[in-house]
Amino acid sequence: MQKATQLAFLRFDKVNLDEAQRFWTDFGLITVSRTKDLLVMRGAGPAPAVLIARRAKTARYVGAAFTVAPDTDFERLQRECGAQSLPAHAVPGGGRGVSLLDPDGNEVWLITDWGTVDPLPLREPMHQHMNALGQTLRVNTTVRTDIEPATVGRLGHVVMQTTDFHTMADWYMRHLGVIPSDVQYLDDGAPFLTFFRLDLGDTPADHHTVVIAGGLEACYEHSAWEVNDLDALGQGQQVLRLNGHDHMWGIGRHLLGSQLFDYWRDPDGYAFEHYTDGDVFTADREPHYGPFTTSALWTWGEDVPASMFPAKTPAMLWRVIQLLRTGRVSLKRLLMMGRVMDTPARPWR
Repeated sequence: MQKATQLAFLRFDKVNLDEAQRFWTDFGLITVSRTKDLLVMRGAGPAPAVLIARRAKTARYVGAAFTVAPDTDFERLQRECGAQSLPAHAVPGGGRGVSLLDPDGNEVWLITDWGTVDPLPLREPMHQHMNALGQTLRVNTTVRTDIEPATVGRLGHVVMQTTDFHTMADWYMRHLGVIPSDVQYLDDGAPFLTFFRLDLGDTPADHHTVVIAGGLEACYEHSAWEVNDLDALGQGQQVLRLNGHDHMWGIGRHLLGSQLFDYWRDPDGYAFEHYTDGDVFTADREPHYGPFTTSALWTWGEDVPASMFPAKTPAMLWRVIQLLRTGRVSLKRLLMMGRVMDTPARPWR
């Protein structure tokens, strides 16, 4: 129906905005405005905001905002898709648009005429002067980077888990025009996890901006935020460790998307990823298909933590029973998922 041109910002509800602001500041975001009930944060790039948090009784992921072309037919979206017009001043930095609900109930804002702000200065990336075997670029010069938060340049992608993969994937392809970069399938050949990128034609786009993953619940899985380079990743990790935040996984390198990564959890347990050096594709790059395996999540680094997968608890068992009863998942598909999760990702495990 239209094509998204940028993942603009994410929206969260938070019980304690002070705790949320402290984590996100240590993570490398910059406060734009703060009131008793609303927190707006930006990165170093030209986007007026990359994250909005609203004070609420329960913490939750609310949804994502995407920019679309100025000639987007918002009236058609209201008429055919139940979209609601956004109130004036709802979009930090200005703009107009509509709010939709995806099949799992996440709010998706489509906005246009979005403003920009002056980018903030960043140090020169260190990898441009990296010495390698047989290639010496740095002579009589040392590498000295400050221990400081890994300043986030921009919001990169959001990952959502769903119990109805096909419906969610179809919805995002239809409403955002995203195209698959990598598709992973279960033993029966049915897609189970897809990395979608924006369709920007000949302009390179991130390997993935939206990721839809099959699973046992509908939930936000994580979001990823681009930083300067590997040194920023490492120095930022030191700051987050120093300030007592919950480290999840990293540093390592992903297989699909290729980015260097480091994962953290905020005070409410939501996962946030620092990344750098990711793949970019133009629209004519054909999608790649491969089997869903846990070993496909990373090429090197620590083993993927157990917290990345559903815990085998009574609550999870009850959720599975409900999914089977309602037909949201078949026993055959459940067993295929279980075999993947129970197979060691690396031969030494």
